[in-house]
Amino acid sequence: MEKLIKSAIIEKSNELFGFDCSDSLIQFQKTKKEFEGDTTLVLFPLMKLAGKSPQEIGKVLGDFLRDDVRCIRDYSIIGGFLNVSFPNSYWTQQLHEINSDADFGLAAKNSKPEIMVEYSSPNTNKPLHLGHLRNNFLGYSVAKILEAYGHPVIKTQIINDRGIHICKSMLAWQKFSPLNEKGERENPENTGMKGDKLVGKYYVEFDKHFNAEVKEIIAQWNAGQFEGFPGTTVAKFHEFTEAKAGKDEKAVAALDDKIKELAKNETSILKEAKDLLVRWEGRDPEVYLLWTTMNGWVYSGFEETYQKMGVQFDRLYYESDTFILGKDLVNEGLQKGVFYQKEDGSVWIDLTGEGLDHKLLLRSDGTSVYMTQDLGTAVDRFNDYPGLTGIIYTVGNEQDYHFKVLFLILDKLGYSWAKSCFHLSYGMVDLPTGKMKSREGTVVDADDLMDEVIESAKEMTSERGHLDGMTDTDREHLYKLIGMGGLKYYLLKVDPKKRMLFNPAESIELNGHTGPFIQYAHARIQSLLAKAAAFELDTETAMGDAEKEIIKQLVLYPAAIEQAAKEYAPSVIANYTYELVKLYNQFYQNITILSETDEKQKALRLALSKNVAKVIKSSMLLLGIEVPNRM
Repeated sequence: MEKLIKSAIIEKSNELFGFDCSDSLIQFQKTKKEFEGDTTLVLFPLMKLAGKSPQEIGKVLGDFLRDDVRCIRDYSIIGGFLNVSFPNSYWTQQLHEINSDADFGLAAKNSKPEIMVEYSSPNTNKPLHLGHLRNNFLGYSVAKILEAYGHPVIKTQIINDRGIHICKSMLAWQKFSPLNEKGERENPENTGMKGDKLVGKYYVEFDKHFNAEVKEIIAQWNAGQFEGFPGTTVAKFHEFTEAKAGKDEKAVAALDDKIKELAKNETSILKEAKDLLVRWEGRDPEVYLLWTTMNGWVYSGFEETYQKMGVQFDRLYYESDTFILGKDLVNEGLQKGVFYQKEDGSVWIDLTGEGLDHKLLLRSDGTSVYMTQDLGTAVDRFNDYPGLTGIIYTVGNEQDYHFKVLFLILDKLGYSWAKSCFHLSYGMVDLPTGKMKSREGTVVDADDLMDEVIESAKEMTSERGHLDGMTDTDREHLYKLIGMGGLKYYLLKVDPKKRMLFNPAESIELNGHTGPFIQYAHARIQSLLAKAAAFELDTETAMGDAEKEIIKQLVLYPAAIEQAAKEYAPSVIANYTYELVKLYNQFYQNITILSETDEKQKALRLALSKNVAKVIKSSMLLLGIEVPNRM
């Protein structure tokens, strides 16, 4: 209707106002709840050009639309706004069109450019945790929303399967894994542990021994024992120690941190891990076999977790492949003068001209860093998909600087598509108990958390009853739908940019802004429709305000998808659906449906219910959430 109003005004603008209206002058906004109307036309841009008061220009427009175009029932002028009301026949027709469209809200498939969405992208030295849940649910949902908006989407991840962190787990497994009676070290088969959890156990084990050695070295230095340590390190220790004299608590703490960093670099266990990394990059057969074996354990564990999450990928990239291409790009940039090399052989880029700093690209021993691999991965992806118009990187906001630098370097290397890459930055997730610390082994394991919410959903649903006649398999499936629906919705309803506090108990509540609240509305409607006889919507049927308000919300679904796609924000869909369900619940509680004696009214209300359920199902699938028919 707004498009019809806009085109009518533009066509007759010279006759109405004495000047030609551009498209941008005709602006609409949602009518405020305290005023009557179905849409609001902003008069200020027209008033300024016409030199008329709100009442004058509003009356000209209102009379024209009501009498000549006949697309509105009535109008009112409030300040600089024209509130217009559409006839009930318009809303009935809207419901008929929604009812006739099985894919209502979705754009034509592949009608827009190809996009790649990266999410998950874990390290293979530990299992997935709560932060990965927000990452996966966010990236997967953004991909589904972009597909709904017409983009072909490639869902991908880069698996960080190499680097010093991987070597730490490998070394700890070699040094600290006990031998069983068969002479075997721990593995998933002889321990019954998921592979990712087993490898993660040794990452934590490395850190325990590493921290113990750091404390021991500092104790030696404080006792004046410097034998075996480089002179430069000893000199730095004395410099930092002497500098603490007379300093305040904050300054002393900063100097203590510098001493700790000195000690870390002198630990034998870290030196062994670094040596393992050099041997891996040199393709040492023994190291490569260990790396392949332990990564294989992790991949099996990850796949099990992804299946429980309900996320998939179209293409996997591995850092162990792309870092080589990244090294080639660094050498190419060095030859072009984009990068520079220090005396120790390390390669850097100077970004001080862009307000940033100097960024390391290759270490002095020739080993690569994260940036090296990310450069190679980006180029590799655009080579693999020539039609690609952009990449969306779903990564936490602690990496904001990294991606700013990545896109800038790619641009300096001459890749024009660098400007179409986007970092979907999101806030961290905290629990009521506080922040997670992976190196200390205090992370909230993703598998454990998913099991917890599913078990809580089971307890909640069982207490309510209503599951008579369901098989055990169907019940278990329902518990999973409710638990995972609650978890996903809770993590997605918040704007991605915001840091959030996750409370597992709140996520599965049936009342409030939760996934189960929306799932229950869908189940209730399915129960209602199952009890109803066949019906046919009559487009001439009169309707009341309650029905009209729901149709108005349904009509907004395509716009909600468009906004969510353009902002990469599943929270737009989550909140749209919540508002739709709130409206429908009020309608359901206050309006008779099955007991309505007027068959045309009953058919209208049943058609309305059916299409609310259709949009609930469609919108929740965009969040990666299934809705049950019974609950």
